[in-house]
Amino acid sequence: MEIKNLEELNTPCLVLDKTRLEKNCSLAREKCIKLNTILRPHVKTPKSIEVAKIALDNEIGPITVSTLEEAEYFASSGFKDILYAVCIIPRKFGRLDFIQKKYNCVIRIVIDSILVAKAIVDYSKLHSTKFEIFIEIDCGEGRSGLDFEDKKIIEISKVFNVCDKTNLMGVLTHAGHSYLTDNKNEILSIANKEREDALAAVKHFSNFNKGNPLISIGSTPTMLFASHLNNISEVRAGIYMFWDLAQASRGICKIDDIAVTVLASVIGHNHQKNKIIIDAGALALSKDFSANKFMPEVGYGLVCDPNSLEVLGLTISEIHQEHGSINISNVDWFDKLPIGSLVRILPNHSCLTCAGHSSYNILENNMITDSWKRINGW
Repeated sequence: MEIKNLEELNTPCLVLDKTRLEKNCSLAREKCIKLNTILRPHVKTPKSIEVAKIALDNEIGPITVSTLEEAEYFASSGFKDILYAVCIIPRKFGRLDFIQKKYNCVIRIVIDSILVAKAIVDYSKLHSTKFEIFIEIDCGEGRSGLDFEDKKIIEISKVFNVCDKTNLMGVLTHAGHSYLTDNKNEILSIANKEREDALAAVKHFSNFNKGNPLISIGSTPTMLFASHLNNISEVRAGIYMFWDLAQASRGICKIDDIAVTVLASVIGHNHQKNKIIIDAGALALSKDFSANKFMPEVGYGLVCDPNSLEVLGLTISEIHQEHGSINISNVDWFDKLPIGSLVRILPNHSCLTCAGHSSYNILENNMITDSWKRINGW
Protein backbone atom coordinates (compact mmCIF):
# COMPACT_ATOMS: atom_id res chain seq x y z
CA MET A 1 0.00 0.00 0.00
CA GLU A 2 1.18 3.51 -0.79
CA ILE A 3 2.02 5.54 2.31
CA LYS A 4 -0.68 8.13 2.96
CA ASN A 5 -1.43 11.10 5.16
CA LEU A 6 -4.55 11.05 7.28
CA GLU A 7 -6.02 13.68 4.96
CA GLU A 8 -6.03 11.15 2.11
CA LEU A 9 -8.33 8.68 3.87
CA ASN A 10 -12.05 8.40 3.29
CA THR A 11 -13.97 9.13 6.46
CA PRO A 12 -15.26 7.77 8.71
CA CYS A 13 -12.67 5.00 9.10
CA LEU A 14 -10.65 3.14 11.69
CA VAL A 15 -7.10 4.18 12.50
CA LEU A 16 -4.98 1.66 14.36
CA ASP A 17 -1.79 2.83 16.05
CA LYS A 18 0.64 -0.03 15.48
CA THR A 19 3.09 1.07 18.18
CA ARG A 20 0.38 1.13 20.85
CA LEU A 21 -0.97 -2.20 19.64
CA GLU A 22 2.45 -3.86 19.86
CA LYS A 23 3.08 -2.43 23.32
CA ASN A 24 -0.31 -3.59 24.63
CA CYS A 25 0.20 -7.10 23.26
CA SER A 26 3.71 -7.37 24.64
CA LEU A 27 2.58 -6.42 28.15
CA ALA A 28 -0.19 -9.06 28.08
CA ARG A 29 2.24 -11.78 26.98
CA GLU A 30 4.66 -10.78 29.73
CA LYS A 31 1.88 -10.92 32.31
CA CYS A 32 0.92 -14.47 31.30
CA ILE A 33 4.54 -15.58 31.36
CA LYS A 34 4.78 -14.31 34.94
CA LEU A 35 1.55 -16.14 35.77
CA ASN A 36 2.94 -19.32 34.16
CA THR A 37 -0.05 -19.82 31.90
CA ILE A 38 -0.78 -19.78 28.17
CA LEU A 39 -2.32 -16.72 26.57
CA ARG A 40 -5.00 -17.63 24.04
CA PRO A 41 -5.88 -14.20 22.62
CA HIS A 42 -9.54 -13.52 22.01
CA VAL A 43 -9.69 -12.04 18.52
CA LYS A 44 -13.39 -11.14 18.51
CA THR A 45 -12.52 -7.45 18.75
CA PRO A 46 -9.86 -7.09 16.03
CA LYS A 47 -11.09 -9.94 13.77
CA SER A 48 -7.81 -9.49 11.89
CA ILE A 49 -5.07 -11.93 10.89
CA GLU A 50 -2.37 -9.29 11.26
CA VAL A 51 -3.52 -8.20 14.70
CA ALA A 52 -3.76 -11.81 15.89
CA LYS A 53 -0.19 -12.48 14.80
CA ILE A 54 1.05 -9.43 16.70
CA ALA A 55 -0.85 -10.62 19.77
CA LEU A 56 1.03 -13.91 19.43
CA ASP A 57 4.43 -12.24 18.90
CA ASN A 58 4.21 -12.65 15.12
CA GLU A 59 3.46 -16.35 15.37
CA ILE A 60 0.43 -18.46 14.52
CA GLY A 61 -0.76 -19.90 17.80
CA PRO A 62 -3.87 -20.65 19.85
CA ILE A 63 -6.70 -18.14 19.50
CA THR A 64 -10.25 -17.63 20.72
CA VAL A 65 -13.11 -16.62 18.40
CA SER A 66 -16.76 -15.73 18.94
CA THR A 67 -18.26 -16.65 15.54
CA LEU A 68 -17.83 -19.48 13.05
CA GLU A 69 -17.16 -16.84 10.40
CA GLU A 70 -14.10 -15.83 12.42
CA ALA A 71 -13.14 -19.47 12.88
CA GLU A 72 -13.15 -20.10 9.13
CA TYR A 73 -11.34 -16.83 8.39
CA PHE A 74 -8.49 -17.66 10.76
CA ALA A 75 -8.41 -21.34 9.80
CA SER A 76 -8.02 -20.34 6.14
CA SER A 77 -4.88 -18.40 7.12
CA GLY A 78 -3.21 -21.33 8.86
CA PHE A 79 -4.46 -21.09 12.44
CA LYS A 80 -4.85 -24.68 13.66
CA ASP A 81 -5.84 -24.31 17.33
CA ILE A 82 -9.08 -22.35 17.63
CA LEU A 83 -11.52 -22.12 20.52
CA TYR A 84 -15.07 -21.10 19.60
CA ALA A 85 -16.11 -19.62 22.93
CA VAL A 86 -19.88 -19.47 22.40
CA CYS A 87 -22.13 -22.41 23.22
CA ILE A 88 -22.62 -24.55 20.12
CA ILE A 89 -26.00 -25.82 18.89
CA PRO A 90 -26.61 -28.93 16.75
CA ARG A 91 -27.43 -27.18 13.48
CA LYS A 92 -23.95 -25.60 13.50
CA PHE A 93 -22.17 -28.97 13.67
CA GLY A 94 -22.10 -29.30 9.89
CA ARG A 95 -20.31 -26.03 9.30
CA LEU A 96 -17.93 -26.73 12.16
CA ASP A 97 -17.15 -30.15 10.71
CA PHE A 98 -16.60 -28.63 7.26
CA ILE A 99 -14.11 -26.03 8.55
CA GLN A 100 -12.13 -28.57 10.57
CA LYS A 101 -11.79 -30.99 7.66
CA LYS A 102 -11.17 -28.40 4.94
CA TYR A 103 -8.40 -26.62 6.83
CA ASN A 104 -7.09 -29.54 8.92
CA CYS A 105 -7.60 -27.62 12.14
CA VAL A 106 -9.22 -28.15 15.52
CA ILE A 107 -12.04 -25.90 16.65
CA ARG A 108 -12.74 -26.55 20.30
CA ILE A 109 -16.37 -26.06 21.24
CA VAL A 110 -18.28 -25.07 24.36
CA ILE A 111 -21.50 -26.49 25.82
CA ASP A 112 -23.61 -26.24 28.97
CA SER A 113 -26.39 -28.62 27.96
CA ILE A 114 -26.93 -32.38 28.23
CA LEU A 115 -29.07 -32.24 25.09
CA VAL A 116 -26.25 -30.73 23.03
CA ALA A 117 -23.73 -33.15 24.54
CA LYS A 118 -25.80 -36.10 23.32
CA ALA A 119 -26.22 -34.48 19.91
CA ILE A 120 -22.43 -34.10 19.62
CA VAL A 121 -21.92 -37.79 20.31
CA ASP A 122 -24.59 -38.77 17.77
CA TYR A 123 -23.10 -36.50 15.09
CA SER A 124 -19.57 -37.74 15.78
CA LYS A 125 -20.59 -41.36 15.35
CA LEU A 126 -22.61 -40.70 12.22
CA HIS A 127 -20.03 -38.53 10.43
CA SER A 128 -16.80 -39.92 11.91
CA THR A 129 -15.96 -36.46 13.22
CA LYS A 130 -13.74 -35.65 16.18
CA PHE A 131 -14.76 -32.85 18.51
CA GLU A 132 -12.94 -31.32 21.49
CA ILE A 133 -15.36 -30.00 24.09
CA PHE A 134 -15.34 -27.68 27.10
CA ILE A 135 -18.15 -27.36 29.63
CA GLU A 136 -18.91 -23.72 30.35
CA ILE A 137 -19.04 -22.63 33.98
CA ASP A 138 -20.80 -19.47 35.18
CA CYS A 139 -18.47 -17.86 37.72
CA GLY A 140 -20.82 -14.96 38.45
CA GLU A 141 -21.59 -13.11 35.24
CA GLY A 142 -25.02 -14.74 34.92
CA ARG A 143 -24.88 -15.29 31.19
CA SER A 144 -24.38 -18.84 29.91
CA GLY A 145 -22.74 -21.72 31.76
CA LEU A 146 -23.43 -23.93 34.77
CA ASP A 147 -22.75 -23.31 38.44
CA PHE A 148 -19.60 -25.20 39.45
CA GLU A 149 -21.69 -27.42 41.75
CA ASP A 150 -24.40 -28.17 39.18
CA LYS A 151 -25.06 -31.90 38.85
CA LYS A 152 -25.38 -31.46 35.08
CA ILE A 153 -21.58 -31.29 34.93
CA ILE A 154 -21.23 -34.94 35.92
CA GLU A 155 -24.12 -35.91 33.64
CA ILE A 156 -22.55 -34.15 30.64
CA SER A 157 -19.16 -35.74 31.35
CA LYS A 158 -20.80 -39.19 31.42
CA VAL A 159 -22.23 -38.62 27.93
CA PHE A 160 -18.74 -38.37 26.45
CA ASN A 161 -17.50 -41.58 28.10
CA VAL A 162 -19.28 -43.64 25.42
CA CYS A 163 -17.68 -42.13 22.29
CA ASP A 164 -13.99 -42.27 21.46
CA LYS A 165 -14.38 -39.60 18.76
CA THR A 166 -15.28 -36.92 21.30
CA ASN A 167 -12.82 -35.56 23.81
CA LEU A 168 -14.02 -33.68 26.87
CA MET A 169 -11.08 -31.33 27.38
CA GLY A 170 -12.09 -29.49 30.55
CA VAL A 171 -13.99 -26.39 31.62
CA LEU A 172 -14.17 -22.80 30.46
CA THR A 173 -15.38 -19.72 32.28
CA HIS A 174 -15.46 -15.97 31.70
CA ALA A 175 -15.66 -13.31 34.41
CA GLY A 176 -17.38 -10.73 32.25
CA HIS A 177 -18.76 -9.05 35.36
CA SER A 178 -15.24 -7.81 36.10
CA TYR A 179 -16.10 -4.97 33.67
CA LEU A 180 -18.79 -3.68 36.02
CA THR A 181 -16.52 -2.17 38.67
CA ASP A 182 -13.61 0.24 38.99
CA ASN A 183 -12.65 -1.14 42.40
CA LYS A 184 -9.36 -3.02 42.19
CA ASN A 185 -10.13 -5.15 45.24
CA GLU A 186 -13.43 -6.21 43.72
CA ILE A 187 -11.68 -7.17 40.47
CA LEU A 188 -9.17 -9.22 42.45
CA SER A 189 -12.02 -10.95 44.29
CA ILE A 190 -13.73 -11.72 40.97
CA ALA A 191 -10.44 -13.05 39.58
CA ASN A 192 -10.07 -15.36 42.56
CA LYS A 193 -13.61 -16.69 42.19
CA GLU A 194 -13.17 -17.17 38.44
CA ARG A 195 -10.14 -19.37 39.10
CA GLU A 196 -11.61 -21.23 42.08
CA ASP A 197 -14.96 -22.01 40.43
CA ALA A 198 -13.27 -23.39 37.32
CA LEU A 199 -10.96 -25.59 39.37
CA ALA A 200 -13.83 -26.82 41.53
CA ALA A 201 -15.98 -27.68 38.52
CA VAL A 202 -13.62 -30.31 37.08
CA LYS A 203 -13.85 -32.28 40.31
CA HIS A 204 -17.36 -33.21 39.19
CA PHE A 205 -16.18 -34.86 35.98
CA SER A 206 -17.05 -38.54 35.70
CA ASN A 207 -14.22 -40.99 34.93
CA PHE A 208 -11.97 -38.36 33.37
CA ASN A 209 -9.19 -40.54 32.00
CA LYS A 210 -7.77 -38.58 29.07
CA GLY A 211 -5.09 -36.68 30.98
CA ASN A 212 -5.46 -33.67 33.22
CA PRO A 213 -8.50 -31.54 32.41
CA LEU A 214 -7.79 -28.14 30.90
CA ILE A 215 -8.93 -25.02 32.75
CA SER A 216 -9.64 -22.08 30.45
CA ILE A 217 -10.50 -18.72 32.03
CA GLY A 218 -10.62 -15.25 30.66
CA SER A 219 -11.21 -11.55 30.89
CA THR A 220 -8.69 -8.79 30.54
CA PRO A 221 -9.24 -7.23 34.01
CA THR A 222 -8.95 -10.55 35.86
CA MET A 223 -5.86 -11.49 33.86
CA LEU A 224 -4.18 -8.22 34.82
CA PHE A 225 -5.22 -8.25 38.48
CA ALA A 226 -4.91 -11.96 39.28
CA SER A 227 -2.49 -12.61 42.14
CA HIS A 228 -1.72 -16.06 40.71
CA LEU A 229 -3.12 -18.53 38.19
CA ASN A 230 -1.90 -21.78 39.67
CA ASN A 231 -3.27 -24.82 37.80
CA ILE A 232 -4.91 -22.64 35.14
CA SER A 233 -4.15 -23.93 31.64
CA GLU A 234 -4.86 -20.81 29.60
CA VAL A 235 -6.21 -17.27 29.68
CA ARG A 236 -8.56 -15.87 27.07
CA ALA A 237 -8.49 -12.08 26.89
CA GLY A 238 -8.76 -9.62 24.04
CA ILE A 239 -9.69 -6.01 24.75
CA TYR A 240 -6.13 -5.34 25.96
CA MET A 241 -5.00 -5.23 22.31
CA PHE A 242 -6.97 -2.06 21.52
CA TRP A 243 -8.35 -0.83 24.85
CA ASP A 244 -11.14 1.76 24.96
CA LEU A 245 -12.76 4.37 27.18
CA ALA A 246 -14.83 1.77 29.03
CA GLN A 247 -11.62 0.17 30.29
CA ALA A 248 -9.88 3.51 30.88
CA SER A 249 -12.85 4.75 32.91
CA ARG A 250 -12.39 1.78 35.26
CA GLY A 251 -8.66 2.34 35.62
CA ILE A 252 -7.81 -0.88 33.78
CA CYS A 253 -5.76 1.06 31.22
CA LYS A 254 -4.77 4.65 30.50
CA ILE A 255 -6.26 6.79 27.75
CA ASP A 256 -2.80 6.88 26.18
CA ASP A 257 -2.96 3.09 25.78
CA ILE A 258 -5.99 3.16 23.47
CA ALA A 259 -4.76 1.99 20.07
CA VAL A 260 -7.85 2.31 17.87
CA THR A 261 -9.70 5.48 16.95
CA VAL A 262 -12.26 6.62 14.39
CA LEU A 263 -11.13 9.29 11.95
CA ALA A 264 -13.99 11.63 11.08
CA SER A 265 -14.56 14.83 9.12
CA VAL A 266 -16.38 17.95 10.17
CA ILE A 267 -19.31 18.24 7.74
CA GLY A 268 -21.33 21.06 9.23
CA HIS A 269 -21.69 23.91 11.72
CA ASN A 270 -25.04 24.34 13.45
CA HIS A 271 -24.81 27.90 14.75
CA GLN A 272 -28.37 27.89 16.12
CA LYS A 273 -27.65 24.96 18.43
CA ASN A 274 -23.89 25.49 18.91
CA LYS A 275 -23.06 22.11 17.44
CA ILE A 276 -20.31 20.84 15.19
CA ILE A 277 -21.49 17.99 12.97
CA ILE A 278 -19.19 15.14 11.91
CA ASP A 279 -19.66 12.23 9.50
CA ALA A 280 -19.26 9.54 12.18
CA GLY A 281 -22.54 8.45 13.70
CA ALA A 282 -23.98 5.33 15.26
CA LEU A 283 -22.75 3.00 12.51
CA ALA A 284 -19.17 4.28 12.73
CA LEU A 285 -18.95 4.71 16.52
CA SER A 286 -21.71 2.41 17.86
CA LYS A 287 -24.28 3.50 20.42
CA ASP A 288 -22.35 2.00 23.30
CA PHE A 289 -22.36 4.24 26.36
CA SER A 290 -20.37 1.96 28.66
CA ALA A 291 -17.66 4.41 29.74
CA ASN A 292 -20.21 6.85 31.10
CA LYS A 293 -20.86 4.94 34.33
CA PHE A 294 -17.45 5.98 35.66
CA MET A 295 -16.57 8.75 33.21
CA PRO A 296 -19.91 10.47 32.49
CA GLU A 297 -18.36 13.32 30.56
CA VAL A 298 -17.22 11.23 27.58
CA GLY A 299 -20.59 10.89 25.85
CA TYR A 300 -20.25 8.68 22.78
CA GLY A 301 -16.49 9.28 22.53
CA LEU A 302 -13.73 11.78 23.19
CA VAL A 303 -12.76 14.15 20.39
CA CYS A 304 -9.03 14.38 19.69
CA ASP A 305 -6.60 16.23 17.46
CA PRO A 306 -6.10 14.00 14.38
CA ASN A 307 -2.31 14.06 14.50
CA SER A 308 -1.25 14.40 18.14
CA LEU A 309 -4.32 12.57 19.53
CA GLU A 310 -4.49 15.30 22.18
CA VAL A 311 -7.90 15.25 23.86
CA LEU A 312 -9.55 18.52 22.91
CA GLY A 313 -12.03 18.72 25.77
CA LEU A 314 -14.94 17.94 23.43
CA THR A 315 -17.16 14.88 23.29
CA ILE A 316 -19.61 13.29 20.89
CA SER A 317 -22.82 14.38 22.57
CA GLU A 318 -25.39 12.98 20.15
CA ILE A 319 -25.40 10.45 17.33
CA HIS A 320 -27.67 9.56 14.43
CA GLN A 321 -27.03 6.84 11.88
CA GLU A 322 -24.39 8.77 9.90
CA HIS A 323 -24.11 12.00 11.92
CA GLY A 324 -22.36 12.81 15.15
CA SER A 325 -22.87 16.06 17.06
CA ILE A 326 -20.33 17.87 19.20
CA ASN A 327 -21.87 20.38 21.57
CA ILE A 328 -19.66 23.43 22.06
CA SER A 329 -19.86 26.11 24.73
CA ASN A 330 -17.46 28.46 22.95
CA VAL A 331 -18.17 29.54 19.36
CA ASP A 332 -14.40 29.80 18.76
CA TRP A 333 -14.56 26.07 18.04
CA PHE A 334 -16.25 26.84 14.72
CA ASP A 335 -13.00 28.49 13.64
CA LYS A 336 -10.77 25.85 15.25
CA LEU A 337 -12.67 23.03 13.55
CA PRO A 338 -13.75 24.36 10.16
CA ILE A 339 -15.87 22.33 7.75
CA GLY A 340 -13.64 19.73 6.13
CA SER A 341 -11.24 19.44 9.05
CA LEU A 342 -10.45 16.10 10.70
CA VAL A 343 -10.84 14.77 14.23
CA ARG A 344 -10.16 11.38 15.77
CA ILE A 345 -12.58 9.81 18.23
CA LEU A 346 -11.57 7.58 21.14
CA PRO A 347 -14.33 4.94 21.35
CA ASN A 348 -16.39 3.84 24.32
CA HIS A 349 -16.24 0.17 23.37
CA SER A 350 -13.71 -0.92 20.75
CA CYS A 351 -15.44 -4.24 20.04
CA LEU A 352 -18.64 -2.60 18.86
CA THR A 353 -16.98 0.39 17.21
CA CYS A 354 -14.72 -1.80 15.08
CA ALA A 355 -17.68 -3.98 14.07
CA GLY A 356 -18.95 -1.16 11.86
CA HIS A 357 -15.84 -1.20 9.67
CA SER A 358 -14.18 -3.56 7.19
CA SER A 359 -10.51 -2.61 7.63
CA TYR A 360 -7.91 -0.83 9.71
CA ASN A 361 -5.71 1.99 8.50
CA ILE A 362 -2.35 1.33 10.14
CA LEU A 363 -0.67 4.35 11.66
CA GLU A 364 3.11 4.49 12.09
CA ASN A 365 4.98 7.74 12.78
CA ASN A 366 1.86 9.76 11.94
CA MET A 367 1.61 8.17 8.48
CA ILE A 368 -0.76 5.52 7.18
CA THR A 369 1.51 2.69 6.06
CA ASP A 370 -0.90 -0.18 5.44
CA SER A 371 -4.50 -1.38 5.41
CA TRP A 372 -5.49 -4.57 7.26
CA LYS A 373 -8.71 -6.39 6.50
CA ARG A 374 -11.07 -7.51 9.25
CA ILE A 375 -13.86 -10.06 9.01
CA ASN A 376 -17.46 -9.40 10.03
CA GLY A 377 -20.57 -11.55 10.17
CA TRP A 378 -21.45 -14.90 11.70
